Amino acid sequence: MSASASMSRAAVHKLGILLSGRGSNFLAIARSIEIGSLHGLAEIAVVIANVEDAPGLAAARSLGLPTELLVSKGRRRVDHDADVAARLRHHGVDFVILAGYMRLLSPEFIAAFPNKILNIHPSLLPAFPGLDAQTQAFDYGCKVAGCTVHFVDEHLDHGVIILQRVIHVHETDDAHTLAERILIEEHQAYPEAILRVVSGKYGFAGRRYVLNPEA
Repeated sequence: MSASASMSRAAVHKLGILLSGRGSNFLAIARSIEIGSLHGLAEIAVVIANVEDAPGLAAARSLGLPTELLVSKGRRRVDHDADVAARLRHHGVDFVILAGYMRLLSPEFIAAFPNKILNIHPSLLPAFPGLDAQTQAFDYGCKVAGCTVHFVDEHLDHGVIILQRVIHVHETDDAHTLAERILIEEHQAYPEAILRVVSGKYGFAGRRYVLNPEA
């Protein structure tokens, strides 16, 4: 193998996807890896679901990706998270990508992957954290809405923001149509955010994630 080929292979970052449902953001990331901006820069090492009938797990299997099912129901959070972390390490994961993972992570899990866990939230954080963010924004009467990709820390929807995408709330919108239009932005934002992280061109400046001057 040539030196250039070896360097190219070393540059591919392994992603571990955690999901609980349909996994539409996971599929957008998979498409970006196959034919988009993440091609040659990232690969999906494993897709892990915590819900037995999660459609995203079936979708991952249909794509021929490694999958694991670690059911969380009825288990202590710290015990379940320890098992998930062990499987991620087994697959050599560099970054953990939450794609509709409907479960809060334990402090122990977050500490095991410092600044290596990404999440997407359907609001312009810090506005409207938690569940039903799109409905919260609509009911509040917001004129703009959007989505946020951020690093995960020990607080809910709180970690350093990687990027945000903004849309205008139309007079004809309702909470459902607003959520659908935000989801379209999510599918573009998540691969773009992952690209920023794996590029090595960005760094932390307090609570800001910015382009490094030397880059």
